Amino acid sequence: MTPICDDTFLFHPLNPMKMAPNRRRFALIQLWVACGLLGLVGCASSTLPAPNPNADSPPVYRVEAPDELFISVLPDPRIERNTMVRPDGKITMDLVGDVNASGRTAEEIAAEIEGRIKKFKREASVTVSVIRASSRAVTMLGELNGNGSFALLRTMRVAEAIAQSGGYNRFANADSVRLIRTMGDETHVYNVDMLAIEGGDLRTNILLRGGDIVYAPPTIWARFGHALNALLYPLQPLLGVATSVAGSSITNAVGL
Repeated sequence: MTPICDDTFLFHPLNPMKMAPNRRRFALIQLWVACGLLGLVGCASSTLPAPNPNADSPPVYRVEAPDELFISVLPDPRIERNTMVRPDGKITMDLVGDVNASGRTAEEIAAEIEGRIKKFKREASVTVSVIRASSRAVTMLGELNGNGSFALLRTMRVAEAIAQSGGYNRFANADSVRLIRTMGDETHVYNVDMLAIEGGDLRTNILLRGGDIVYAPPTIWARFGHALNALLYPLQPLLGVATSVAGSSITNAVGL
């Protein structure tokens, strides 16, 4: 076959190596550029690398509505109160009244209450602790043995959160668990390799923050099974009737 020599086509239809050397070099450059563009597209669509888990420091917890607080005032007679942060961001305390709590640490809230209550209780010592961090929930989704949300009351990493949710099931793609985190107006997705973590590589065992979503995706075969189940679900009543009729027929035949 005669090679195509028109400038529009830079290759031989059957054997690219039969083209002229200059055109062959130009074709190779085109190929490299195309591969580079494909690589950039692949990088743009991939998940972000995980932060170094050893470099993470526990974030300072700031109270928000509807967190529940425990307040203790010493010395005797001791005052102890459980109170919930209202939607307006405030709490109410004996002898003090309303105290702004939203956006503050437990220590900052305790310091304000202590300063104001000393007018009525000399040498007062106030302790504030968060007993229910409802504003800092972590959501667990996907192929886990227990989906749902729980309050992040202490420092916790992804592997511990998955264990607290009952672990991942046999349908989970354990080396591609996703941590979805919103920071301001941006949402980031980090890859968590549970198989590597179980093997001792803790680089993707990320420290959780309030509002994080942990998603364990299904494997390819599990996706196929889910799709097949969804396809056959409308037919299940008919299959049930057919099975019942077939069973009755067999019973009658045996009886005969």
